[in-house]
Amino acid sequence: MRESAAAAVEKRRSRFYAHLYEIEGTDDLKIILEQHRRCYRKATHHCAALRIAGMEEFRSDREVGQPGRVLLDVLRRHALDRHALVVSRIFGGVKLGPGGVARAFRDAGELAAAAERER
Repeated sequence: MRESAAAAVEKRRSRFYAHLYEIEGTDDLKIILEQHRRCYRKATHHCAALRIAGMEEFRSDREVGQPGRVLLDVLRRHALDRHALVVSRIFGGVKLGPGGVARAFRDAGELAAAAERER
């Protein structure tokens, strides 16, 4: 596994940190999520999606708006296979609602995917 891009977005005082990884297998996601939990200790949610060898998986980590599914859509839209996209949210005190949360995770994921394309 190797990190290939990163981006950050702030929406209404909440911060969203997106990281895109090239992965070799589904087991890499567990390791990546453990790293994110250590790196972003204040984060309330670590949502993720992966695509590898025709298999797709997402995790929304009890966040509203199903952001894991939104991140999977980002991977599909950018045709990123053998990749995992993880976004960690540090809550800023203002509730965004399900739609706002999904848009914020999508925006962070899109920035990371665009950074990968520019490389």
